[in-house]
Amino acid sequence: MAPSLRTLAATAASLAVTAVLTTTAATAAPSSAPARAAAACSANGFCEDFESQTGTVPSGRWTTSVANCSGTGTATVDATVAHGGTKSVRVTGRAGYCNHAFAGTSLSGVPGGSELYARFWVRHTTALPAQHVTFAALRDTNDGGKDLRMGGQNKALQWNRESDDATLPAQSPAGVALSTPLPVNTWTCLEFRLDRSAGRLDTWVNGSLVTGLVVDGTPTQDVDQQWLARGGWRPAPTDLRLGWESYGEGDDTLWYDDVAVGTSRIGCG
Repeated sequence: MAPSLRTLAATAASLAVTAVLTTTAATAAPSSAPARAAAACSANGFCEDFESQTGTVPSGRWTTSVANCSGTGTATVDATVAHGGTKSVRVTGRAGYCNHAFAGTSLSGVPGGSELYARFWVRHTTALPAQHVTFAALRDTNDGGKDLRMGGQNKALQWNRESDDATLPAQSPAGVALSTPLPVNTWTCLEFRLDRSAGRLDTWVNGSLVTGLVVDGTPTQDVDQQWLARGGWRPAPTDLRLGWESYGEGDDTLWYDDVAVGTSRIGCG
């Protein structure tokens, strides 16, 4: 028996309601994700998209800094390039130690405990050089106020401990091969986790763990053997600085955006 007109009308109405609800849900999902992320940042640390900056000099929780000497490097708020929104921090980095420049913020408002996570998006224009450079630094009060530095050497990402110049990974061909270059002319998501009580470190690039940038407590040749040779490393970072520091060669222009710091992994979403 053919369905009645009433049945057909009811079915059509039901399908229409379903379509409206589906469309509404699909539309609402993206807008709720940033709200959830902002709530997580408020609870666990902070997020920064630089949209509230009103001038060209980083302000609010952010300050610009150079160490020991100053040159031609600069850190400014930029309204021409951004990962999300319309603003970012642009660092014009020049070769030579005195030309460093950073925009930094205190970590005093981040809850205590062992786990510290950070995520930032970076875009740069020149491939990492063979010589050592730094593009992120954290002052470590448990290491005489020296910096824990994230940057590059031998054209790949590395960590460096300023106090004893230990590197992660070891700068052997095998160690460098376990790291990865920092892509140019595209936004890259960098994340790291510091276990401050156990002295552990993990590093992710675009969501993938980098084998050569892990300190897991068990010395591994070409990875963290050198790093762990000096026992008792228990980092206590007090700030996060994003910028550029060259110890020889290496001009670069970098943009930083969508920074997040907290006590649980934030991810690249």
